Amino acid sequence: MRAIIAKRVDSGTPDTTEISDLAAAAGYTVAGEVTQSRRADPALQLGEGKAEELAEVVEATEATTVIFDNRLGPYQTYNLGQLLPEGVEVIDRFTLILEIFGQRAQTRKAQLQVELAELRYELPRAEAKTSLAKRDEHPGFMGLGEYDESREQDIKNQISRINDELERIEQTEEHRRERRRDSGFDLVALAGYTNAGKSTLLRRLSEDLDVDENEDLHQDLDATAESQDKLFTTLGTTTRRAAIEPRDVLVTDTVGFISDLPHWLVESFKSTLDSVYRADLVLLVVDVSEDVDDIHEKLVTSHDTLYERNEAPIVTVLNKIDAVDEAELEEKREALSALAPNPVTVSAQEGQNIDALLDRIDDELPDWEEERLMLPMTDETMSVVSWIHDNAHVDDVTYGDEDVLVSFEARPAVISQARTRASELQATVADSA
Repeated sequence: MRAIIAKRVDSGTPDTTEISDLAAAAGYTVAGEVTQSRRADPALQLGEGKAEELAEVVEATEATTVIFDNRLGPYQTYNLGQLLPEGVEVIDRFTLILEIFGQRAQTRKAQLQVELAELRYELPRAEAKTSLAKRDEHPGFMGLGEYDESREQDIKNQISRINDELERIEQTEEHRRERRRDSGFDLVALAGYTNAGKSTLLRRLSEDLDVDENEDLHQDLDATAESQDKLFTTLGTTTRRAAIEPRDVLVTDTVGFISDLPHWLVESFKSTLDSVYRADLVLLVVDVSEDVDDIHEKLVTSHDTLYERNEAPIVTVLNKIDAVDEAELEEKREALSALAPNPVTVSAQEGQNIDALLDRIDDELPDWEEERLMLPMTDETMSVVSWIHDNAHVDDVTYGDEDVLVSFEARPAVISQARTRASELQATVADSA
């Protein structure tokens, strides 16, 4: 699929890097671009002369699609379509993002989120089409097609249905997270923008064991995190066990942030970030090879998103240090110190400083506590001892004639459960006496 990139900015020089990357991620071959610096034209987004130039470029390159890095209104889309060669599709940035999301959605949750975003994108257009068609008493107003008063309510009903199903899925996932936490797992979430290297970092941190966040819903999915130079490779969540002795740590990779997302799109995918909000620690991964002003802007946006509902500590990970020299790295660390006061610098691709990051994760996660439990000897005692071995770091087990003394280290939640089980054993002995 051949595409032409179009972008208008109010002033300055239009930057088409990200929209070109997005187009490539969706499978388009970018055959050219047309940009303009001026105020938006209500009818065409671009000025009339520039729009005609766009049509000439499309015809010369035989492109089938024009992708605008601007939000297009329904009338602008229609008017541009009239100028362009027949059969050429006109889409905007947000339609492109939805297209990418749709391609990446494998799980039921991700598919529902894509459908929800599409409906939220369509709703104001359906409302506008209906109201304007009514006003002008012209069902085919501006060539936008027939309107249907019931369509607006249909969209609202579908949005409500999808929200209900997403809530049920989230409740299932929350129960799974709580089971893991109760079993002694520390939960670490990776956050950051697309292409920051989160999936590559996940593979560096993980052991061989894969744990799929959607395992109860999709048994046939392979829970490996792809490490590709693509935007939105990770749309759902992938969880893997990290090698941090003696802790049991699960690290989850989530969908990457992307700049300039509208509110309706952020809302549609907010449930994907629940793994971040409910973690014990968040690793905010940053591509340190980018321009420092871009990094600064992304850190500000990430903090706004993460601090909205997150209570866990956040550690900034400056990734891709193999792509910068020491002087540049130090300069950027200094420039970003207010937002990232004590970052960890790594190269996930080359494996540099991964041990330092593992140590930092261990330091930031809740401290383990020491405990000594005296368990009465019953038919269930050995199963409790086995459970403690599975969920804690056991220092010593001493067997007596009538009891067992277990010394171990564990998360506070595991210690609390162990005490409860010990009390249940004591109650069993008391009842039988």
